[in-house]
Formats: sequence, structure tokens, C-alpha cells
Amino acid sequence: MEELSYQEMQHVLMDELRLMHYPIAVKYFFDQAELDDFKERVSYYLPAKALTFCQAEIGARMEGITVLMGKEQLGCSNAKCVFGWKDIDAAEFKSHIKYCESLEQAERFVRSKPRMKEGLLAAAVSPLADAAFPPDVVHFYCDNMQAYHLVVDWMAVMDKHPLRPNMTMNSAACAGNVYVYNSGEANVFLACSGSYNAGKTERGEINVAIPGKDIGRVVARLKARKEREGGAAITRIGHPFPGADICKNCPLIVFKKAKDPAAATD
Repeated sequence: MEELSYQEMQHVLMDELRLMHYPIAVKYFFDQAELDDFKERVSYYLPAKALTFCQAEIGARMEGITVLMGKEQLGCSNAKCVFGWKDIDAAEFKSHIKYCESLEQAERFVRSKPRMKEGLLAAAVSPLADAAFPPDVVHFYCDNMQAYHLVVDWMAVMDKHPLRPNMTMNSAACAGNVYVYNSGEANVFLACSGSYNAGKTERGEINVAIPGKDIGRVVARLKARKEREGGAAITRIGHPFPGADICKNCPLIVFKKAKDPAAATD
């Protein structure tokens, strides 16, 4: 199998799946020496003010920059709990009341979220092409059909079916990626209320997260399908666009009024 660079992977993904956003390489740092090496050799940005994790990702997927986020740069209580940077407390339960039936349920739901193991020092996000490290997770903001292609290719190369997504309340980007890191499984999940507005997903983007160790195989399959079938589309073999916005049976979708009681009484 041809070994592709991260730059080549991003090119294939952007070009063949028509992605609007750069794929995000997510790296979690637990080793101080590794983090110091990153700071020494990589050009990176820090949030000028504390941000949510999904806001930090805007730098990678929209601005094409590498953003490093430590505990002091993370301004989201919910994400701090997910990253293990804050104890799960009563304030966190109360902040989830609006999603839940009761405070007791809110506590159970918050405690059931994916949580990073102890010792996380920082998280870095960058466009996949600029990854200065093997990513732990590759996070995509994409449309429905792009998400379908990514997930189907992952299931094929990993020989795993069906996919069992993990979606939690009020923690899309933060917990969605931590789940992938903890489980080693791909994930597809919706935007939460925070990432929809603060994280800028008003176009209705869907989240797909793939373990970093698997991204090379996923891209290689996409590339091989394109070369073998003449196009990237799974659903329309040989077509260059992954999700043609047409109706398969347009001539058949015609409706004819069969009865109108109001007209009969005139």
C-alpha cells in the first residue's frame, strides 16, 4: 500500500470529497518532553482569550493554523470536565438541567460522558496537512454524504459493521473526539448547542472523527476507489462527486389529487 504524507492525504480528501473545511489533526499531549518539543519546533498560535474547544478548532479548519490549547486557554467548563481538567460538580449538573428531566438524570448523563484519562497537559489542533505529529484523532466537519463516505470507508478497511456512534449532550467536539481517543473507534455525531453557534456550524455540518492510526488506510481506500472506478462516489460509481444532489426517480415522483371533499359540496 502506498504511504501517503499528511499533505497528500488532505489533498485527496479535500479534492475528492469536496470538503469545505480542512480535516483537523487532533493531538493530545500527556508527556511534558513531547509537549516541549512541539513548542520548540512547531509554529503555533494560542487563543488570545479563553475559548471553547470547538472554537479553537475554527483556527485549524477555517484559518488553516495550528492552535495549542492548555487548561488556561480552555474557557468551557463542560470541555474541562471531559478533558479531566475539572472535577465533575453540582454546577455542571445544573448547567445540563435544560436538557434533562431532573437533576438526578442530569448528574447521570454528565457522568456518563467520555472522559480523558488523567494527566492531559494540552491539546493541539491543526489542518491535517500541517500535522507535526501523528494525530490521535482526525476530526471532520462535513455534510451528510461526505460523512457517509468517510464512515463507510472506515468500516470497510477496519472490517467493522455496524458503526455504533457515541453522541452526548452539550459536548459534541470535545467529548466526540475523546470518545474516539479512548475507544479507538470512529464516531459520527451531531453538533451540540454550543458547537452550533459558538463553534460555527450554522451550515448544519455533521461531525466525523476517525482514529489517527486509521486515517492513512481510509484515504488509501478512497484513492484506490477513485482509480479503480473513475470517481470518488460510492453511491454513484464512476461519478466525480460524492453526493450528487439529484433525485434518482424524478419522473416517478408526481402527485395527483384523488379526492377533494370541499369541491364536492360546492
